[in-house]
Amino acid sequence: MASGFFALFDDIAVLMDDVATMGKIATEKTAGILGDDLAVNAQKASGFVSSRELPVIWAITKGSFINKLIILPVAFLLSAFAPWFIVPILLIGGAYLGYEGAEKIYEYFFPHKHQDAQKAAKNMSETEAAEYEKKKIKSAIVTDFILSAEIVFLALGTVVHSDLIVQIIVVTFIAILATVGVYGLVALIVRMDDLGYSIMERNNNPSEVMHKIGKTLVASLPKIIRGLTIIGTIAMLLVAGGIYVHNIHFIHELLAALPSLLGEMLTGIALGFVVLGTVGLFKSLKRYSNVEDKHAQ
Repeated sequence: MASGFFALFDDIAVLMDDVATMGKIATEKTAGILGDDLAVNAQKASGFVSSRELPVIWAITKGSFINKLIILPVAFLLSAFAPWFIVPILLIGGAYLGYEGAEKIYEYFFPHKHQDAQKAAKNMSETEAAEYEKKKIKSAIVTDFILSAEIVFLALGTVVHSDLIVQIIVVTFIAILATVGVYGLVALIVRMDDLGYSIMERNNNPSEVMHKIGKTLVASLPKIIRGLTIIGTIAMLLVAGGIYVHNIHFIHELLAALPSLLGEMLTGIALGFVVLGTVGLFKSLKRYSNVEDKHAQ
């Protein structure tokens, strides 16, 4: 009896060791997307009046948890009954991430005219502001679903050869970390300027150290969000390229002589602009078709 009891403890210890090892690997593999998730959601949660920032973040966080509740069971069922389907899903997700990264690079050099969200929100009526808020939350939750699926399947791809119980524990942990960690940091980031203004109000002498700290916090917020956007774009391209380099033998062999990060970045950029060009061509053909239909009428 005692030997069986200690054998059980030994099995649990082995399981926890496997979980810790695979959890570390999965966290490293998904860190890039987590960084992008943080950057994207920091942008989407900003642009509201101060009193609505935290409610908006909480609404997006609840939507993110619901997304995970949908994605996780599907991922585990695929792992159990159709593990061969995980790689194609990763490749599709990689193409999407490459597209998003390429689109951000394109928009940097050829910017679109976007109305400043914060100024627009201030000029809206209560009804318009509420509708604007709903649209922003819905957009953020849809984006979160795509990024969450990629995080879950990328994490699952690192543990797909492990026991199912290890897969469930590791991937669920990554999913919870992605939600709590990302949105917790988003809440801290978007409230940084309010904290800065509060410090400045309490220490209204510009020469005081605390006043300068408050001013720095206010000035740092837009720079941090821009910095996160840049980091997120690089991370997306690296993750997208890494998925294709590690899962398509031809690409792996073609870039074998290059440093791994450089090869993954070049692959991500090339993939992203191919998808971006394809999407752009499709949109142009669709617009041309609509114009032709109007002339025909």
